[in-house]
Amino acid sequence: MKVLISGGGTAGHINPGLAIAKYIMKMEPDSKILFVGTQKGLESKLVPRENFDIEMIKVRGFQRKLSFDTLVAVKELFQGLFEARKVIRDFKPDIVIGTGGYVCGPVVFNASRMKIPTLIHEQNAFPGVTNKILSKFVDKVAISFKESTKYFKGRKNVFFTGNPIRSEMLEVNREAARKKLGIPKNEALVVIFAGSRGAENVNSTVSEMIKKHGANFGFHLIYATGETQYSGIKERNGDIKSKNVQVLPYIYDMANTMAAADLVVCRAGAITISELTALGIPSVMIPSPYVTANHQEYNAKALEQQGAAVVILEKNLSCDILYNQINTLLNDRNMLNTMSQNARKMGITNATDKIYQLLKEIVKKD
Repeated sequence: MKVLISGGGTAGHINPGLAIAKYIMKMEPDSKILFVGTQKGLESKLVPRENFDIEMIKVRGFQRKLSFDTLVAVKELFQGLFEARKVIRDFKPDIVIGTGGYVCGPVVFNASRMKIPTLIHEQNAFPGVTNKILSKFVDKVAISFKESTKYFKGRKNVFFTGNPIRSEMLEVNREAARKKLGIPKNEALVVIFAGSRGAENVNSTVSEMIKKHGANFGFHLIYATGETQYSGIKERNGDIKSKNVQVLPYIYDMANTMAAADLVVCRAGAITISELTALGIPSVMIPSPYVTANHQEYNAKALEQQGAAVVILEKNLSCDILYNQINTLLNDRNMLNTMSQNARKMGITNATDKIYQLLKEIVKKD
């Protein structure tokens, strides 16, 4: 099977595509897979690291108000449509998959116009603009939250699958992961990240926490700032003296890092939640207030209500509140174990197979 996958900008759109690609190769090793992305998106780094080919097209997102950037975006959209069509013609895929982000717009739209089978996957409860538009043209829409159905009214091609999780996330052994990362046997590991791009307010708070309390941490901390904010954080903090603190721009080995973690502090993006629940990891969630329909707060509160997470709204976030919450949880092993069990009950681990079965149905029908 020849499969073309497009989705990008952030890890939340790219990782589902990688999970699907790896599963296809597992089920059908003779398959050929090609990704399509943009040079500016994180896919330009993540996809080659997983040994998949990627073609770049030129396209950017639209601003909500008319500006010079909007005119440039319109110009690049037409260029992207042309470039995407050429990639599709050259590759001749059996099916085209879109996993969200503006880059998949011209790719999936072109494929549908060229009568090539198409599927899009929506990670969030509230669908993105690109996927809402594309849903009118594609063969099937895979959703990760049952309540998303209402945003695709009147469509009989919508199927609940859950969010695909990379197979390596489910296969890593905790003890082996801790050994690989050099975490001492009796030391708790806290992992903090706030999306692939980082979050300024979260970074400021964590930086202050490290400065104020880092020398006395009773736990090991792996902290990812986001690629774009790493140099600024390093400049602001200087050399961190604590041997217990590791600051990174991005966590590439998320499988081992998550497997080794006792507690994760993070945003409430859909893919992050899917991974936390599948692995049964307790979390402190700081939902982003800057997302459509405030869907991250909705995501986070759902976990909190099930006893799988603690939520701190960004407007209430401070260095001491975060530090005290981390210590409160780490000092109550029974609470952590209960949160872990509750998270695991919410997890979906077969989403990738469900999506694969949908792909097979579409290709077979064609």
